[in-house]
Amino acid sequence: MLAAIFWDMDGTMVDSEPLWGVATYELSERLGRRLTPELRAQTVGGSFNNTLEICAEHAGYDLQESDYREQRTILFHRVQELFHSDLEPQPGVVELLEDLAAQDIKMYVTTNTERAIADSSIAAVGEHFFVDSIVGDEVPRQKPYPDMYLKAADLAEANPEQCLVFEDSLTGITAALEAGCRVIAVPSDSVEKLPQGAVSLEKLRIADGCPADRAGGFQGVTASDVIRWFTQISTN
Repeated sequence: MLAAIFWDMDGTMVDSEPLWGVATYELSERLGRRLTPELRAQTVGGSFNNTLEICAEHAGYDLQESDYREQRTILFHRVQELFHSDLEPQPGVVELLEDLAAQDIKMYVTTNTERAIADSSIAAVGEHFFVDSIVGDEVPRQKPYPDMYLKAADLAEANPEQCLVFEDSLTGITAALEAGCRVIAVPSDSVEKLPQGAVSLEKLRIADGCPADRAGGFQGVTASDVIRWFTQISTN
């Protein structure tokens, strides 16, 4: 039985990864050397510290303790600017959330993004759809560790195997699987191969007869589809 759905935010419900990309490339340039697209992909879905350390290593920059605080402030301010002007929900997401809410399915936001930025993303989608949210600075360890999803399952008063996760990044998919949740992946370009146990949204939709050019997104997906997919995944 499907007890709850946990939604990643960046790249899953909102098309924010290109905006994070702008701010991340600017961060790398401040440290002395622009990231390659391959290295940028390694930052998707990760923590700020992970991103900063990848940028610093690439630039040959010797990080000081003060850099973590200063660069975080600059990057988060820049992301907030970009979100304010350009952030939009992914096509079909709001309609699907409305349908799921009408079925009284509990839903939670689970994102590595810290609270200072996460709230603006949640508001762009509609905070009224969610029972609660768990963000990156509210768990002992961020994704790819399972802490966030274990906490969400605890809040939902459910076993992780009764919970479905929508995720786009390898970091998030790994965390959800490690927690024992069922995972529908909406993989970003940075995910070359899905871990065993995750099923792609595209594969599920194509099996239902959806044209391949539309199967990777949420447009036309209903609550009934999601509930049926959960049952299929849980019996595999």
